[in-house]
Amino acid sequence: MSEAASTRVAMADSTALLPSLAPLLHEWLPRQRWFAGKGQPITAFSLVSATEVLPVDSPSVGAGTGAGLLHLLVRAHQPSAPAQWPADCYQLLLGVRATLPSRSAAAIIGRPADGPLAGHTVYEGLHDPRLAALLLERLRTPGRLGALRFDRGGAAIAAGAAPRVLDTEQSNTSLVYGDAYILKIFRRVFPGTNPDLELPLALAREGCGRVPAPVAWFEATVPEPLTLGVLQPFLRGAEDGWQLALRALARGHDFTVEAQALGRATAEVHTALAAALPTPALHRAQTAHLAGAMVRRLEAAARAVPALLPYVPGLRAAFDAVASLGDRGRDWAAQRVHGDLHLGQTLRATDGFWSLIDFEGEPAKPLTERRRPQPPVRDVAGMLRSFDYAARSHRPWNAAWAARCRTAFCEGYAAASGMDPRSEPELLRAHETDKAVYEVLYEARHRPDWLPVPMAAIRRLAAGSD
Repeated sequence: MSEAASTRVAMADSTALLPSLAPLLHEWLPRQRWFAGKGQPITAFSLVSATEVLPVDSPSVGAGTGAGLLHLLVRAHQPSAPAQWPADCYQLLLGVRATLPSRSAAAIIGRPADGPLAGHTVYEGLHDPRLAALLLERLRTPGRLGALRFDRGGAAIAAGAAPRVLDTEQSNTSLVYGDAYILKIFRRVFPGTNPDLELPLALAREGCGRVPAPVAWFEATVPEPLTLGVLQPFLRGAEDGWQLALRALARGHDFTVEAQALGRATAEVHTALAAALPTPALHRAQTAHLAGAMVRRLEAAARAVPALLPYVPGLRAAFDAVASLGDRGRDWAAQRVHGDLHLGQTLRATDGFWSLIDFEGEPAKPLTERRRPQPPVRDVAGMLRSFDYAARSHRPWNAAWAARCRTAFCEGYAAASGMDPRSEPELLRAHETDKAVYEVLYEARHRPDWLPVPMAAIRRLAAGSD
């Protein structure tokens, strides 16, 4: 992004806006769960775009409120970022008031000492119901606003639904409007179309009902297009697969019926994605690249987590096996996939119908990598690891429960797709190994108490056990 492409703010001296906010953002931004650069100082900020969604003191938010909504795209420069990569870009929706009600004190960012917002309180605007409701109104009436463009599908969007912020997400922020819609706001944003918009739109065109179709979305238009938020139907009463699995374990119940249904749902989504988007084959060079990337991730993880070191030879054997098959002329089917599939990315309706959600992929990876076609077994491996996680989260560890779920999921997948993921054992093992290595690194950094869960899988996979 060009840092000079900032949209003019309809306030006095917009050039002073970011310098006046920078001292506040230095303190506030690193504390947010969705900030990706934790542990490293922010050396500078640069403004990508700024748009007044609602001018300060506008009467349209209620007489005397003095509220406004400012949309910013800001780069946070950190010394740890590779020199060839641009600094991370974050989407901020800032509420602005002369005084902030005491009930909103937790959302405060601060009071600028100078600049165009001097004398006002700046806060997280998504926690202000009046301002959050304004976003839905903007999505109801497509069009451009400064650096922003609002679009929607053909269906009308009902007005007046009260917004509330979900507090369960880490990498994004979601607003639920009544019981009708959910709006995901992407916090760390990248140039290009986010897969969480691209893939559900493609699936809707194919008539696949396993993924809620986007109702509306908004994007930045300058300096280049990038996805900022997606509005989808809210699946009222649906429960996520992770909580359902934990409940079944706690009650000593079998989960194979649900696992088999999840396998069918995943296969239906894969079939629709293959019909909607290109399906290139992975030939020798692409297979070598795939296996080589897995080896590099393993080596990097082992340097960061010494507990992995004794298992590196056994783990690498899984990647070498795939590379060897590629060298001998084996091709692999590739297509667009979910990219981060696990039980927490699934929802079961009250009638038992399963849906897949959150097609963003792994947020830490570059967007170009997340949009790259992959073997479908990548999603299968993610779900198999999720069954293992659920079983190991329960005491005592129920290995048989996880094994039955893994088998049932693959059987359901095979029944719906005609391809049993276990028929490609080398590729499936490589992807499950790669996922377990990722889990070890994540848990070591963020949840050390959970490290024994993926390490148990590491020992099994390094030994070549099923």
